Amino acid sequence: MIKKLNDLLAGWPMTIAGGVFLLLSLILPGGESLAWFSVFICGIPLLYLSIWRIIHNRGISKISSALLISMAMIAAIAIGDLFAAGEVAFIMELGALLEDMTTERARKGLRKLMALAPEQGRVVRDGRETIIPVKEIEKGDILRILPGETIPVDGCIRVGETSIDQSVMTGEGLPVDRAVGDMVFSGTINCYGSIDIEASKVGKESSLQRLIRMVEEAESSKAPVQRIADTWASYLVPVALLIAILAYVITGNIIRAVTVMVVFCPCALVLATPTAIMAAIGQATKHGVIIKSGRALEEMGKVDIIAFDKTGTLTYGRPEVSDVMAISDIDESRLIAIAASAERRSEHPLAKAIVARAEKEGLELYPATEFRMFAGKGISAEIEKETYLLGSEKFLSEHSVAPDKRTEEALARLRSEGKAAILVSREESIIGVIGLSDTPRPEARESIARLKEMNTRVVLLSGDNQKAAEHLASLVAIDEIRAELLPEDKVENIIQLGKEGCVSMVGDGVNDAPALKTAPVGVAMGAMGSDIAIEAADVALMSEDLSKLVYLKWLSVQTVRTIRMAITLSMCINFVAVTLSVLGVLNPTTGALVHNAGSLFVVLLAALLYDRKY
Repeated sequence: MIKKLNDLLAGWPMTIAGGVFLLLSLILPGGESLAWFSVFICGIPLLYLSIWRIIHNRGISKISSALLISMAMIAAIAIGDLFAAGEVAFIMELGALLEDMTTERARKGLRKLMALAPEQGRVVRDGRETIIPVKEIEKGDILRILPGETIPVDGCIRVGETSIDQSVMTGEGLPVDRAVGDMVFSGTINCYGSIDIEASKVGKESSLQRLIRMVEEAESSKAPVQRIADTWASYLVPVALLIAILAYVITGNIIRAVTVMVVFCPCALVLATPTAIMAAIGQATKHGVIIKSGRALEEMGKVDIIAFDKTGTLTYGRPEVSDVMAISDIDESRLIAIAASAERRSEHPLAKAIVARAEKEGLELYPATEFRMFAGKGISAEIEKETYLLGSEKFLSEHSVAPDKRTEEALARLRSEGKAAILVSREESIIGVIGLSDTPRPEARESIARLKEMNTRVVLLSGDNQKAAEHLASLVAIDEIRAELLPEDKVENIIQLGKEGCVSMVGDGVNDAPALKTAPVGVAMGAMGSDIAIEAADVALMSEDLSKLVYLKWLSVQTVRTIRMAITLSMCINFVAVTLSVLGVLNPTTGALVHNAGSLFVVLLAALLYDRKY
């Protein structure tokens, strides 16, 4: 019953009503008794909170700002100054509501992550296919995975070849070829050929379930940030009581003692943090940066290490043609036109990238016949009565096409840069090599340079291979590289970096979710990023512009500075007000007004943050 009453009174409608009654008690002749409504509406939640903390909190945390303000409120009521009692209770309740507004966070990401897990699997037993629930799949079972299906458990390929979209686990932008003997992971997608796998990790042991578990653990390990007013209250309560008692003992005037209690209330302190954070969050929203909690904004101001994911974060997350090398007497435009003509019917991302390059250059494509796709290897097609093969070096060698020295040199260079390569052969000779890579965002290099100017250490955490990570790092001027990382490896790296400073993780994919949750501040690329990454993160950049991250860092620093300035000013105002109270210059009502003016000043200082120019 008491809990329900408290919840009703602590909401916005009743708090606003309490403020209206407080204002009427001040301006209406003979309206002093209206302040009782403010005392009742705002005072009961305050008393409930202070008593709850005394009962449930441990040690010094039993003494909170709520306790100090409750004591001041009761003291003001005792001497008949209802306005002062209602004012301190109203300001405290308003501050609590403002802080709640800035710290509410959506928790949908984990449910979306769970939705990735297939509910059924196709088990092959005694030569017959049977669809059973995933929870009934046992280690050693043979499962058949058709093109386009999500792999339900971790396993080893026993029959077939294919390409696997592993972006959910590693963040790699390109599908990887897999054949007999290779491992595949739950939650990844079989792009092309049908494969049979032997289940090796099932149930809670599977990669996707481990990913889900890490997100849960990271979420539960984040303790709520203790409010600064409560931290100060553990010192303010004894000091306020001591000064009030001394004022009464020395002067013999109970009014002075009560006035000290009223002006000592940390209402301005309570308002300093949430109002500044609300103003900053409002400005950030105008710039397309969604900040989910005040804690994240405060922490971002302290961040001195930023860890970047590679694919989809520093890069566009899609392959593009980066190199066109004609080996024979063919020119580069014709090489692209032939390759695009052959690949036009393929659904492979690399094939689409080649076709997109031809369209961008406005090249005329040729009719292609006898198209055949070899899953995970390459394709063949007939163009102008000549047979063309496009694929990997291994694929061409299986068709008795061997690379010459010039081709080998081109392949070696592409491998050193971490790029994918497609060989193009006509009949039995290679006519060209097409290199493809994930393209870095144009603003990435300048954004990283500006972060370094802000004394921020930049680290690359990538699921891609070492060469690809090193090549990208060289393009965007990142010196510290950690590559070939699975989601759990990224989490371990975030924990390790956390011992060296305050860390922010920037990512976009499902595989980044545990690291985003683990880092003190997780930042997701909202436009490109998966819903799960956005929900897991504390901040979402709603455009593909990395310069917004620099803006976020600047805004966070400005916010922390504003909060510190507001706290310093509020403490100075309190000191002056306490001195005047002891001297008898202020009484509880005038003290409450001075106290209220200090709170208003803090709010105005925070409001200026909303329009501060970047």
